[in-house]
Amino acid sequence: MTFELPDLPYSHDALAAGGMSAETLEFHHDLHHKAYVDNGNKLIAGTEWDGKSMEDIITGTYSAAAVAQNGIFNNISQLWNHNQFWEMMGPAGRDMPSELESRINGAFGSVDQFKADFSAAGVGQFGSGWCWLVVDGDGSLKVTKTENGVNPLCFGQTALLGCDVWEHSYYIDFRNKRPVYLSNFLDNLVNWENVAERLANA
Repeated sequence: MTFELPDLPYSHDALAAGGMSAETLEFHHDLHHKAYVDNGNKLIAGTEWDGKSMEDIITGTYSAAAVAQNGIFNNISQLWNHNQFWEMMGPAGRDMPSELESRINGAFGSVDQFKADFSAAGVGQFGSGWCWLVVDGDGSLKVTKTENGVNPLCFGQTALLGCDVWEHSYYIDFRNKRPVYLSNFLDNLVNWENVAERLANA
């Protein structure tokens, strides 16, 4: 199986009104994401992982002790992360479905508290990585953070929402202001309908 770079589910300038410029998407999707696809395909060619799904490769190659040295894991995991990331965003103006809002209120006390926890996870991730809203193994909603390309699949969790806090995700538009990027992401870029659909399917 050869993995391919998926098209964005919107135009490069569709998120500009929400604070993510066409230039960022051109660099992030067309260059960074494509590099994960190309490198991942090269690394798995002729190995036991050739022909396996992304999910099987990620869970089969993840090792907390050796992730920094694991090129197959790093590239395929980042490929998967970005596939989700584009779908989790959309043009501004999408309201949070009531079912999702109810679950978030029940888990975190309020939507505002969830946003505060999510932003704190992203700001607190030292160096590159991601912050997530996940369904844990016991069915509860949790906010987590992961280093580099590590994602919730590694821990048996379902990703509902993820935000890329690698610098290439925000430096063009926000420079070094990661907290502002995260706040803007939650207020203006999240496709809450996609998040709600992921929760319904979890």
